[in-house]
Amino acid sequence: MLSRLASLAPLLLAAASAAAASAHPWLGGPTPVVLWHGMGDTCCDNATMGTIARIIEDELPGVYVHSVRVGSTEVADRSAGFFGNINSQIDQVCAELADVPELRHGANLMGFSQGGLFLRALVQRCPTLRARTLVTFGSPHGGVAQIPKCASEGDFLCSWMRRLASRGVYSWYVRDHVVQAQYFKDPERLDQYLQYNVFLPDINGETLERNREYRDRIAALDKVVLVRFSDDTIIYPASSTWFGFVDANGDNIPLQGTDMYREDWLGLRELDE
Repeated sequence: MLSRLASLAPLLLAAASAAAASAHPWLGGPTPVVLWHGMGDTCCDNATMGTIARIIEDELPGVYVHSVRVGSTEVADRSAGFFGNINSQIDQVCAELADVPELRHGANLMGFSQGGLFLRALVQRCPTLRARTLVTFGSPHGGVAQIPKCASEGDFLCSWMRRLASRGVYSWYVRDHVVQAQYFKDPERLDQYLQYNVFLPDINGETLERNREYRDRIAALDKVVLVRFSDDTIIYPASSTWFGFVDANGDNIPLQGTDMYREDWLGLRELDE
């Protein structure tokens, strides 16, 4: 994350400027911004999310920025990025945001890496959140065909996560307790993915009974901005950040080539058009 901040700054400024155009007319100020950090980071690290919050605040004087924290401390928040149940975390964050008075009239959402995926799920599942624009940076919306790599070899939590995941992402314990396993999608074992993955098939409309509200809430957004890193070494396939994926042979499948887009399971085609 640290190495990406310099390249992200112009994008953040552009996103913040776009957000300024959607100011609260009844409040007279810029729309609040909700941030969700990526794997290995925390809500408030001064070198990462703290810097991003300051960039937004400098660009939009008076804006309220809320950085999502899962757990009572930053240590717990970092751990929750590796271990826990995403469905429970999203329910928890939904309830907590409902109690933030500054977000009562709506917010723009900005997520980084897996945090962007979780914010998108929050849009779909949290009826009390009035989301306006969703911006994600390098987020695995289509899932990952390889467990994400660690940014540092000395990261114990990340290394332990990868060790557990290697024992079987669809085993009963790993699929419920390792965060990255809950958006893992093996292109060679799609039947097992659909049967055992506890999170991604539901929010991506890949289940037999799709939740119509998921589609309606995505389609109701003013804008969705998906930033892809051309040299991404953490998310595979990188096309996942644009809702694409790969087939069993490793060939890329763009969003527009999926049933998700053709049948508009999530409202993405409507937004695109």
